[in-house]
Amino acid sequence: MSYKSEFITFMAQSGVLTFGDFTTKSGRKTPYFINTGNYKTGGQISRLGEFYAACIEEHIKSGELPEDITALFGPAYKGIPLAVSAAAALYKGGRDLNYCFNRKEVKDHGEGGSMVGYKPKDGDKLLIIEDVITAGTAVRETLPVLQAAAKVEVPGLIISVDRMERGQGELTAIQEIKRDFGITTFPIVTVVDILETLSGKEVDGRVLIDADIRRRMEQYMADYCVK
Repeated sequence: MSYKSEFITFMAQSGVLTFGDFTTKSGRKTPYFINTGNYKTGGQISRLGEFYAACIEEHIKSGELPEDITALFGPAYKGIPLAVSAAAALYKGGRDLNYCFNRKEVKDHGEGGSMVGYKPKDGDKLLIIEDVITAGTAVRETLPVLQAAAKVEVPGLIISVDRMERGQGELTAIQEIKRDFGITTFPIVTVVDILETLSGKEVDGRVLIDADIRRRMEQYMADYCVK
């Protein structure tokens, strides 16, 4: 089983990936939902970091990400444990990277500033570590924070799932980030991977994507997704 298939099963077993009837923030009716806030144990966050590390290593090996990445940046708040766990997992695999994250409010005492952990320097290459992108708002808020810290490069954005959904226009949020900032997003998995991996398959004795859920997912993707 590939790390992508393992990750999809892991999300389902963790209660992060669920199926049924849901309404997204945009008002769309969706047959599946991803809530990364449901990760809550040390074992889960440790395993999650390993999946992020596997994704990073895969794209370094392919040449899509540079070998000389300086640090992992986790936007406050959800990105913080993701960047830390990914850095720890990479270290176990022999790659020791810095990590850092921002405060929501700039500290005006002690060492001051908005950055915690590694302090970026001009010329550094930082990977942004996020969970799921819906509208790309977090990335748009993150870039000014990084640019205020130093003249850094952002060679990539790592996320857990690409829902592949259009925003207000014809492009997905990921495509808009590429268009507006030149940053490539690397998801661990896509919604297509989820459909292909779990369709008709039992997880803990239960089929999560049966014929009805598959039909509804395919219709949802036809209505809202860009392949």
